[in-house]
Amino acid sequence: MSIVVLAAVVMPASMLADTAVEGADATPRHADDVMADTLSLGEVQVTAKRTKDVIPVQVLSGAELERLNSQTVADALRYFSGVQVKDYGGVGGIKTVNVRSMGTNHTGVVYDGVELGNAQNGQIDLGQFSLDNVEAISLYNGQKSEILQPARDFGTAATVYMRTRTPRFAEGETYHARFNMRFGSFDLINPSALIEIRLARTVSASLSAEWLNSSGKYKFRYRRVTPAGELAYDTTAVRQNGDINATRIELNLNGYINMGKWHFKAYNYNSERGVPGAIVNNVWRRGERIWDTNSFVQGSFQKMIGNFTTLANAKYAFYRTHYVNNDDKQVKIDNLYKQKEFYMSSANEYQIRPWWRVSASYDFQWNGLDADMYDFARPDRYSNFLSVATAIDYKRLKLQASGMYTWIHDRIEGRESPKDKSVFTPAVYAAFNPLRTKDFALRAFVKRSFRMPTFNDLYYADMGNSKLEPETVTQYNAGVLYDANRGNKFVSEIRAGVDVYYNKVKNKIVAYPKGQQFRWTMLNLGLVDIRGVDANAMVTLVPMRDLALTFRAQYTFQRAIDITDPSDNYYRDQIPYIPRHSGSAVFNGQWRRLGVNYSFIYVGERYNQQENIRYNYTQPWYTSDISFSYDLPIKAVKLRALLEINNLLSQDYDVILNYPMPKRNFRVTLTAEI
Repeated sequence: MSIVVLAAVVMPASMLADTAVEGADATPRHADDVMADTLSLGEVQVTAKRTKDVIPVQVLSGAELERLNSQTVADALRYFSGVQVKDYGGVGGIKTVNVRSMGTNHTGVVYDGVELGNAQNGQIDLGQFSLDNVEAISLYNGQKSEILQPARDFGTAATVYMRTRTPRFAEGETYHARFNMRFGSFDLINPSALIEIRLARTVSASLSAEWLNSSGKYKFRYRRVTPAGELAYDTTAVRQNGDINATRIELNLNGYINMGKWHFKAYNYNSERGVPGAIVNNVWRRGERIWDTNSFVQGSFQKMIGNFTTLANAKYAFYRTHYVNNDDKQVKIDNLYKQKEFYMSSANEYQIRPWWRVSASYDFQWNGLDADMYDFARPDRYSNFLSVATAIDYKRLKLQASGMYTWIHDRIEGRESPKDKSVFTPAVYAAFNPLRTKDFALRAFVKRSFRMPTFNDLYYADMGNSKLEPETVTQYNAGVLYDANRGNKFVSEIRAGVDVYYNKVKNKIVAYPKGQQFRWTMLNLGLVDIRGVDANAMVTLVPMRDLALTFRAQYTFQRAIDITDPSDNYYRDQIPYIPRHSGSAVFNGQWRRLGVNYSFIYVGERYNQQENIRYNYTQPWYTSDISFSYDLPIKAVKLRALLEINNLLSQDYDVILNYPMPKRNFRVTLTAEI
């Protein structure tokens, strides 16, 4: 991993840390651990060795992230082990992520240090977040390997961290610009632009804008067999009502002060899209449409004073959703939902010894939901999070322990408010290096997490269930990691890890599409027993100059069964849409200006309902994607052409039953960077 040190600039510790990959802990965070040099000329590449995370983490960043056949964050997450991405098809279809079978609501999504929220239904649509200005994506099981973080971050069972690109300027540079033009199948047109400006020696700004337009029409095969084995339907049709017209604009300001830094972000996403409903009984189209407006502003400030470091975050968000259903065969619906969120956080850390740190954090969050529906509940939620944590890094041993207290108060307009909810959730992590080499580590953790039902879960008359119980998860994990960076040798980098885990979910809440993709049926499954294995490996070979070959593979085994009631027909059956076996493999070759990337994803057999019977059986699916890139620098301009062929073998498959995915499709991207 490389860190760029600019000429004639003394970089404080926080600035150095900011250049590292999110979650990789590449540089020390404290002043007495950092040496900053003043350079007189040029730009230097400083290679830093990653330290081992005490908590299992998977990272995609930089060139590796660019090479994947991925347009959105959800696409990239498919290559992580232990992850199921629920994809309802097409460019504009909703995409959510489920880690280790615990459910979407147990996965936090953090964007530039502040968690994204959706109190209405808890579903973060990762298809709305483009990779055009994302520099790194990391996935932690448990929580991040740092104790200086907002209290709320200690409460999730797994967390996805997204970090946008931070401007870095060489001596004499004052701006960067990048322009993308992407077009392809389904009438896809997707231009984007990124402009970075140096406002002062320690202050920079970046503006990213994107437009996405697609008809969403693609051919698919619809084949269904009756329980008796007779053929009911077998035809080819065109997917309808999957169009999307969306814009995204994002402003980032970055600044550095003496032993500190600050960041400000303003974000706006607007879209109009059709909702491609389920293909049921040979019905091909729906009349549902959604208009989304997601806007937020957030800021963070971090400052180190001696052995004390403080981190403050604040955010205000407004989400507007207009949902219309004009389907003649369903009830006509025209509803407007408005969601507001205010959030502030204060995190503080103190270094007692060079090897021992402690922290305390407090977060406050308010959520409100309004709608133009008759007798709507109009709920408000006041959430308070208080955490304490400690971290020890002594010789070959790393320990991290935390505890978070959560207190939640809901208020319902004109009705009796439900009882307040409070819970304490502890966590303990350990990593040990039994060998003298730093390339090898053993690790383990145990953690308890908690999540409240969402507003939709509780209060919607036609889909909510006011009797839902809060959901709790207890996680156990043990694993081994080998990670070696060998410089310019034939095997330049090798990484392999295996984690065995056991999760017990109590009062698990499951959402099923209720005929319409935007609406859900909610229920508690009771007790779910989850046992699994995550394995991943990566090796980079440099057989000759200008040639680099990278192989990456992941495999996941999961047994996630319902153990609520022995009298149930589905007792000890695998829960819906969780495969026993899944995995991916990626090959990348880079020779001078030419690059090739091949990826393979496999998801094993699943069941689409609670009972594991033949009628509910869903077949395995797999896809192969391939891409070719060519870089052509012309003076100060870097040109790049990328051809992607997705679903190379044109497989027919459903990620979610009756939501067919596209067959073979293409994308071409042209990039100019100054």
